[in-house]
Amino acid sequence: MAVTGDETESAATGDIPAYQLRSPNSGLAQSIVMAASPSSMQSPSSQHAEEITRKREVRLMKNREAARECRRKKKEYVKCLENRVAVLENQNKTLIEELKALKDIYCHKPE
Repeated sequence: MAVTGDETESAATGDIPAYQLRSPNSGLAQSIVMAASPSSMQSPSSQHAEEITRKREVRLMKNREAARECRRKKKEYVKCLENRVAVLENQNKTLIEELKALKDIYCHKPE
């Protein structure tokens, strides 16, 4: 059977293309209706809009996750800095006390 390029408007839904098949031996035309999935029956603009919406939702979800991870890392970094400040303050205090002790020893030594 050969497929002719003639689309017919006799399809049941009107938006599914129908093609006529003609057998080379007989002049009888047979109709065939191309089946389409429900998602492909939507208009291209609504499919495009749904795709854009889906991509946006995925992007926003990834962004939220990345922001959550960034905040967690920042908290960890701030804690490390706070610990380092505490250690350096203690070290500074110890060094100041040591300096005072050395000054007292060398400034008040008998000659």
